[in-house]
Amino acid sequence: MKKIHLMTAVCLCLFCTACSSSKDSAGSKSVKPSEKSQEQADVQSQDQNVTRDMDKLTKVIFKTSEGDITIALYDNTPKHKENFLKLVGEGFYTDILFHRIIQGFMIQTGDPESKNAPSGKQLGSGGPGYTIPAEFRPENYHKRGAVAAARMGDQMNPTKASSGSQFYIVDGKKFDENYLQQISYQMRIQFTDEQKEVYKTIGGAPFLDMQYTVFGEVTEGMDVVDKIAAKQKDANDRPLKDVKIISASVVE
Repeated sequence: MKKIHLMTAVCLCLFCTACSSSKDSAGSKSVKPSEKSQEQADVQSQDQNVTRDMDKLTKVIFKTSEGDITIALYDNTPKHKENFLKLVGEGFYTDILFHRIIQGFMIQTGDPESKNAPSGKQLGSGGPGYTIPAEFRPENYHKRGAVAAARMGDQMNPTKASSGSQFYIVDGKKFDENYLQQISYQMRIQFTDEQKEVYKTIGGAPFLDMQYTVFGEVTEGMDVVDKIAAKQKDANDRPLKDVKIISASVVE
């Protein structure tokens, strides 16, 4: 099985599924993106400095074996929001593991094959059997605490469609102005002054912007994210001691 690497120039990688094969995630079939070209053609014309009323956003609380993490879901990624809430309502995430962690980068979960997985088993190729069309928004960026959908690599997934269930939370680290300028040039991304300041003072993963769909952010529990990211792990970045999602529910 081939590992999917991203941005090896910066010595970091993200498995859309921790490993991949010639078929879609866990043999899933892709949902054809609807009006994808129109969505992505309009991306650069949108306001990147969006001010969100976090109190009005739908929130989901994940109770994990390391503590609670609360996530707010963005309204401008409706396909991802709708799918995420559907899975939460079905109890899909109950007993699923955080199967891949990289301190200073991200923690990843959402593989149903991780339920009751034996120690040492390589995980990350499972899913619900479908993908979600990409919903890239320049105002949704990979700041520390961002929640984004994992996906298969570009060669097998040229539309950058998201996994139907796997997602990651950015642990992140800080980047200087020179690095941000380099990424801006290489990736053809225009960071706003606000985004640059966040990446320089709070941190994130700017090299993933406009490559993976960011559909929410952590509002409570970043200390838990940090704790999970710092766990001891094996050669495949799976925690040596399982970190489990006990339950997921919509905050009323």
